Amino acid sequence: MTPLPIQPETCLGILSALPEEQYGLVALLEQTQPLQAHAGRQFVRGRLAGQPVVLALCGIGKVAAATTTTVLIERFGVRQLLFTGVAGGLAPGVRVGDVVVADGFLQHDMDASPLFPRHEVPLYGKTRFESDRLLSSRLLQAARTALSDGQNLCNPADRERFGLHRVAVHHGLLVSGDRFVSALAEAAELRAALPQALAVDMESAAVAQVCHDYGVPFAAVRTVSDRADDSAHVDFPAFVEAVASRYAQAIVRALTMLTSTSPGDGNTASE
Repeated sequence: MTPLPIQPETCLGILSALPEEQYGLVALLEQTQPLQAHAGRQFVRGRLAGQPVVLALCGIGKVAAATTTTVLIERFGVRQLLFTGVAGGLAPGVRVGDVVVADGFLQHDMDASPLFPRHEVPLYGKTRFESDRLLSSRLLQAARTALSDGQNLCNPADRERFGLHRVAVHHGLLVSGDRFVSALAEAAELRAALPQALAVDMESAAVAQVCHDYGVPFAAVRTVSDRADDSAHVDFPAFVEAVASRYAQAIVRALTMLTSTSPGDGNTASE
């Protein structure tokens, strides 16, 4: 196949794992181009606040996320990448309905010991991949702006249903692994092994590693859908649709407005 041309402007890629997480983002697009398929995934091109954007559904898990990230960079010419979705809260004080903007990523199920220390990615000499400083800073500012009146993003019935009272935005470590953490004992084990971790998901650290390899700036924002315990499966699809997707839409809108009026393009991937 003939490769698609790289955008002359800095193109932003936005990844989501589930269709429900992406619905609100598709609605934001202007000048939307026909759906394109590649490597078993679907991609939507358009513009947000005048900036070229590609939306992609990666599916669940680290391999699926890494494949989709590679396609976004190699085939669609993405030069900045953002992940929006949900996560399970780990740290005390990270509640359902809160938002986590990552400053770094770690694979909690990476264990090549005794050849390498637990959690260290073999041959990289590191356990943690950092968010791009500029993009992450803007994402944090966008999240705080968008959610400053977060009560109005969801209807009162949904706020009551999910116990949402006051939205907090956290900034810190996001850990990823190829299992859905849904038992109290598992969550406690993760907290003991990784006390700095704010939340757990199944994709972000894999995307961070691919972006590190390509030198592409990456940042991630996750809405806390559960406490990664025995109640983690309760009303999960409903929460994503009624809460997380609306948060993501508001945060991405705020981010694109911010980047469209700020100097520089965030193209400073952290080592």
